[in-house]
Amino acid sequence: MRAGSSGRASSTATDFRAFIGALFAAAVLFAFSGPSDALEVSVRDDKGRPVKDAVVYASAKGGVPSAGGGKAVIDQVDKEFVPRVTVVRAGTAVHFPNHDRIRHHVYSFSRAKTFEIPLYKGKPAKPVLFDKPGVVVLGCNIHDWMSAYVLVLETPFFAVTGADGKARIDGLPPGEYDVEAWHPQMRAAPRSARQGVAVTREKGGAAAFVIQQAPAWRAWRAPTASGGGYR
Repeated sequence: MRAGSSGRASSTATDFRAFIGALFAAAVLFAFSGPSDALEVSVRDDKGRPVKDAVVYASAKGGVPSAGGGKAVIDQVDKEFVPRVTVVRAGTAVHFPNHDRIRHHVYSFSRAKTFEIPLYKGKPAKPVLFDKPGVVVLGCNIHDWMSAYVLVLETPFFAVTGADGKARIDGLPPGEYDVEAWHPQMRAAPRSARQGVAVTREKGGAAAFVIQQAPAWRAWRAPTASGGGYR
């Protein structure tokens, strides 16, 4: 009985040591496998107010952009583009569904992408391929007040600020980055601001931008059928 008990105890101890070893190996593998660092970015105007819909993006210094791709959606709801600002990688196919009961005619004359989708409802048969980096301004040939922006980038590391003027870019490998902020109403030409940021595995990284904005101009919306004025 004692010999059997001793054998079981030895086997249990061996199994426990093996479990601890496997757990430690998994922890080490998790710590050193793949990027897991974040870059926190804030954007405010020259009066200290948070800036919504600013695109922030990071490019590795000396890095070579990898191939892009993927899909994105820019909707049309209540005679507006949703979202107003979209950021995609070069090579992304963008769908333009129309959820209004009326037809829209989407177009762009921008150098980065010139296209048009003639009058339609529902979902067009084919998406639009955004294959060149740059700013693409969208409009509707029927409703002049409808406008939106697509920023096409080569880097996969980007985000759009919320109402609090903040955004988080996840998954950056540790290293040195050029971080830029872009907004369609920025006064600077080109309309972006840049700074160098070091991203570490222990602390990630942070960047803060202060930008000057030009007043936004938009055509008035047509009056509603009920006579409720402009919307």
